[in-house]
Amino acid sequence: MTNNLPKLVLTDIDGVWTDGGMYYDQTGNEWKKFHTYDSAGVLFCHQHNIPVGIITGEETDIVKRRAEKLKIDYLFQGVTDKLEVAKHLCTKLNISLNDVAYIGDDLNDITLLKKVGISASPKSAHNNIREIVNFVTNKAGGEGAFREFVERVLEKKN
Repeated sequence: MTNNLPKLVLTDIDGVWTDGGMYYDQTGNEWKKFHTYDSAGVLFCHQHNIPVGIITGEETDIVKRRAEKLKIDYLFQGVTDKLEVAKHLCTKLNISLNDVAYIGDDLNDITLLKKVGISASPKSAHNNIREIVNFVTNKAGGEGAFREFVERVLEKKN
């Protein structure tokens, strides 16, 4: 990627937008806590006409509802091969992986993190991830790490 802004921002959810915990109540309901700061990251991308996509291995109505509320451009749930999904999306958008910024936090993110133009992880990410990314946020997952990621990408490029 040159000094231009990314043409697509992709993100994992669990461990990036959340603290990675999965909460269940006695009736079987699943809960996730999202930090409101991360919604500003989506807004900042959209202000720069950069689409945002979520790629996650989980499949929940919770993430679908959050994506709809924030007007996320692309949502892929239940994904086992994040790199293949990203490649397909890049083909659809007529861009390369080098035009993509991605933040992930765990082993299933490694292949995609290694191929994109800008890669990052929250400070709470697995050690193997923090060692391979372009930068690590000062925030842990669930504490506004996505917003910080977007701010740093936009600041670095502008």
